[in-house]
Amino acid sequence: MIELEALTKRFGDKIAVDHLSFQVRPGVVTGFLGPNGAGKSTTMRMMLDLDNPTSGTVRIDGKHYRDLPEPLKHIGALLDAKAMHGGRSAYNNLLCLAQSNRIPERRVGEVLDLVGLSAVAKKKSKGFSLGMGQRLGIAAALLGDPEILMFDEPVNGLDPEGILWIRNLMKGLAGEGRTIFVSSHLMSEMALTADHLIVIGQGKLLADTSMSDFIHQNSRAYVRLRSPQQEQLKDLLHAQGITAVEVPGAGALEVDGVGAERLGELAAEHRIVLHELSPQRASLEEAFMRMTADAVEYHAHAIGHPGAPDNPARPADVPAWGAGFDATHKGGN
Repeated sequence: MIELEALTKRFGDKIAVDHLSFQVRPGVVTGFLGPNGAGKSTTMRMMLDLDNPTSGTVRIDGKHYRDLPEPLKHIGALLDAKAMHGGRSAYNNLLCLAQSNRIPERRVGEVLDLVGLSAVAKKKSKGFSLGMGQRLGIAAALLGDPEILMFDEPVNGLDPEGILWIRNLMKGLAGEGRTIFVSSHLMSEMALTADHLIVIGQGKLLADTSMSDFIHQNSRAYVRLRSPQQEQLKDLLHAQGITAVEVPGAGALEVDGVGAERLGELAAEHRIVLHELSPQRASLEEAFMRMTADAVEYHAHAIGHPGAPDNPARPADVPAWGAGFDATHKGGN
């Protein structure tokens, strides 16, 4: 288990992490979310004693990281795949780590095989692609067969097969009762992987809840209807006291608070043809955007949005959506 208590980090007069307290429990994949500049990387570095907190504490199974004997046997982490020595082979990078923590050499071959790098074990890591570097970093995290694993953007650079592999790996490790903590900006992947969520914004805790509860509490679910008898359908719903919102340009209606079954029965009862009757499930991305709207530190404005230039100059070969980009910085990282 990882435990944070009132963890705080200041860089000058900038508060990067602000009295952050939560627990990462075993047996589930815990996702760590937040906008750019929210303090995620700083928090993960403090967990591993790579940064010293201004105040507060982090404990790994009840101890500070610095007090763990042979720490790779307790916690493995992928924070930066480029941290490997480029002049060493994949095998020797891992062998150095293994020797520093009294891990048997045979384990090096085992993890290289597990991540699919056995064929390039003797090649220098500086020639690795981004995806291969990620696999090597994951191998390093797994080297000590630890009970706790931390991953920062683990699918970065991986192909679809690799993404599926790391997703199943994390779920499998959690299923063994291990503690899995993963940070990612890929909402679609996080929705498929994480069971529990820790969400922070501007260094403060915004949510500590299950994936399903987070989505339910922070997003909208509705039913979409389309019919060649749209006006009749609108009149019917109005007569039943059901509010239907017309979607401009889509030829569809959206209804909140009434199940698809009830809406379908009403249409059938009044012989109204439906071309679409589809429950729209709330997404993690929508929930995340709503939750963190006031905690975003970097705002980008498209043309025509508040804060964008009125008449930005644009070369003829630059598409309109790429012009007039204006990143507004509300504070430090």
